[in-house]
Amino acid sequence: MRILYINSVCKSGSTGKIVYSLYTSVNEHGGEAAVCYGRGAELREKNIYKFGLDAETVLHAGLTRITGLTGCFSALSTRRLLRFMDEFKPDIVHLHEPHAYFVDLGPLFRYIKKRRIPLVYTFHCEFAYTGKCGVTYGCTRWQAGCGHCPALHEYPKTLFFDFTARMWQEKRSLLREQNMVVCTPSEWLETRVRQSFLSGFDVRVVPNGIDTALFCTRPYAHLRERHGLTNERVVLAVAPHIMSRLKGGRDVLRLAESMKNENVKFILIGVDDLSESFPENVIAMGRTENQQELAEYYSMADVFVICSAMENLPTTCIEAVCCGTPVAGFDVGGTAETAPAPMGKFCAFGDIDALRNNVIGFLNDPPAAELLETARVRYSAEQMYERYSSIYDELLKENKL
Repeated sequence: MRILYINSVCKSGSTGKIVYSLYTSVNEHGGEAAVCYGRGAELREKNIYKFGLDAETVLHAGLTRITGLTGCFSALSTRRLLRFMDEFKPDIVHLHEPHAYFVDLGPLFRYIKKRRIPLVYTFHCEFAYTGKCGVTYGCTRWQAGCGHCPALHEYPKTLFFDFTARMWQEKRSLLREQNMVVCTPSEWLETRVRQSFLSGFDVRVVPNGIDTALFCTRPYAHLRERHGLTNERVVLAVAPHIMSRLKGGRDVLRLAESMKNENVKFILIGVDDLSESFPENVIAMGRTENQQELAEYYSMADVFVICSAMENLPTTCIEAVCCGTPVAGFDVGGTAETAPAPMGKFCAFGDIDALRNNVIGFLNDPPAAELLETARVRYSAEQMYERYSSIYDELLKENKL
């Protein structure tokens, strides 16, 4: 069984770690896997290939801003990908995140269809069934064809033209012709897919898996010493670009302000501008790629908070509970699915008072450790691999009939 994974990144970020985990599992179970990715550092491992050209990615992003079109300005990078596919000859293509300015969607999907390669497409956001948006917030135009987009200045950003209706039609045409199983990490996203033009496809829920040997309860005394912590309780928030509108860092700061008289220190990991002024009870840090250190921060925290405006099945919450830390946050998208009660407490988006009460509730009465241990079974990388492997087997049997 030869499986080709295609994603924006590999081995970094939430989707990059998922793809690398699946690649490793397939090879360990006697199959042959490859990863093709578009962005990030070049990795020198067997059958891992960065096909995206950095200069073309920058050009693609610039042309998207000018023209309003995306997924169509990476001709050279896409040719490199298709040449690799010619050589590797995959039995199945498993697509993850095909946006981020590194691949042309039309040639890729037509290649897969022409060669009758079964496709597994895991949605980590809403890009596949919208004109351009990875996050729709409250917009429902994607249910009827997009157009008159209220989010032109959101990623992928455009400055002038609205071609969302045209891109929605093109995606519908390209995807409807595929021999495809759609996978979503959350039940929330599964429901959204069934409301879209993809409702006729087989849609499966496969929760994201993580390395539970890495993300487990770890010693953290050295971190308390590093940050000068004595008897303070710790509330942790982690996200790339955490101060963005999407990731909700401003709401974390509002929460910290509301708890300034408590013996609590907030730690924010993923801050882009460390020169910004933060409340006295906040420690701001940049993004880290050190996964063991990240697990140590999760282990040190008494509560993990997430204030994102929208999420699918956030990996940070999964990593936190696997390290024995309960989660408090806003009930948006599939966030609450990551940590069912008593592992998590969730409230309406923007309700800082309710969020504060939930955090204090966990500080005063944390869930039993054995309850948090159940997360390590639910979210293991092996469980994720077994579910996907079953789908691969089904598709290969159908393709031989």
